[in-house]
Amino acid sequence: MKNIKILIFVAIIIFIIALVFVFKDRILKIIYPKTYQEIVSIYAEKYNVDENLVFAVIKAESNFQEGAVSHKSAIGLMQLMEETAVDVARKYGIEIDFENAQEEISNVQNNINIGTKYLSVLLEQYGNKEVAVAAYNAGIGTVDNWIEKGIIKEDGSDIENIPYKETNNYVRKILRNYKIYQELYK
Repeated sequence: MKNIKILIFVAIIIFIIALVFVFKDRILKIIYPKTYQEIVSIYAEKYNVDENLVFAVIKAESNFQEGAVSHKSAIGLMQLMEETAVDVARKYGIEIDFENAQEEISNVQNNINIGTKYLSVLLEQYGNKEVAVAAYNAGIGTVDNWIEKGIIKEDGSDIENIPYKETNNYVRKILRNYKIYQELYK
């Protein structure tokens, strides 16, 4: 009787493994969706940012929860700080109602528009995903300080040296998500 239970258990495990193997891409597409595809595509193309990177940021920042607000008051899908979002919108002519900035930044379209523009600015400023994503999380001043002090290299080749544990983990998560999105949506 005990041997039969063990055989049944092993058979169930093998069946589950086979299902996961056969449906791996479908399962991963549920975990790593391309929700808001149309909006992301518009702004990724407009600002010349790989849409998979935008999806990787949204996945890590809010897991596609449009009403997300962080403990640091970052807003929406791309978790924008109000001050940063307003600065980006003003500087680059993105039309929002500045009198109702929080509500405007919470809007999915505005959030993706401003967040993607900000990401494009960081990518242009730093010339690589690694440092740009670190700046998206820790701020430009902080990242510039790390580069100036030689803590990290400007080319992003030693990103593992980021001294803030949260930012270090964040960059790793974004890069992992980005790789998964690239592989999953070829």
